[in-house]
Amino acid sequence: MLTLRSSPPSPFGRKVKIAAAVLGLSDRLMIVTTDTSDPADPIRQINPLGKIPTLEFDSGATLFDSRVILEYLDHLAGGGRIIPADPSERFAALRLQALADGLMDAALLQIYEMRLRAEGERSQKWVDNQAGKVARALAALEQAPPPARVDVGSIAVACALGYLDLRFEGRWRADHPRLVEWLDAFRAQTPSYDATRAH
Repeated sequence: MLTLRSSPPSPFGRKVKIAAAVLGLSDRLMIVTTDTSDPADPIRQINPLGKIPTLEFDSGATLFDSRVILEYLDHLAGGGRIIPADPSERFAALRLQALADGLMDAALLQIYEMRLRAEGERSQKWVDNQAGKVARALAALEQAPPPARVDVGSIAVACALGYLDLRFEGRWRADHPRLVEWLDAFRAQTPSYDATRAH
């Protein structure tokens, strides 16, 4: 049994859960809710960075960073399933995943700034810088929505958009109709997307 340490709102943890479902590996995954802000949570002993998601093996070995975990899950499922074997498709999917992960990072950093800093300590310049990254990523994705196939790139984009729905009230939707249409299609072909949604 593999133990996934994550938190329901984490878009990076959601990537792993969706990938596991797509690959037919959900029954091999035990999910443990983790609080990275709690010094007593074991995550800091399991992962020196204290970050989620972290995948833990029965042996005590660990993998962390969602990209590494998704690569392991793809390997476990026989390879070439969510990380294409064809080089052109592979690097397109990996590039798309990097763009979506960067979008998620920038969105999370905005939330952290508002939640973790006292009002007088917040930097609007910092928030605006992160918001600019999100806006540019969304513009690029609107111009060239992901392909219809379910791979690491499309899973990451779907999780990024889901996080914007969760934390930013879905404001991205008004100006990105092609992305809205793409996400609706992704949801229809990937039931684990709705099943992993945080409320």
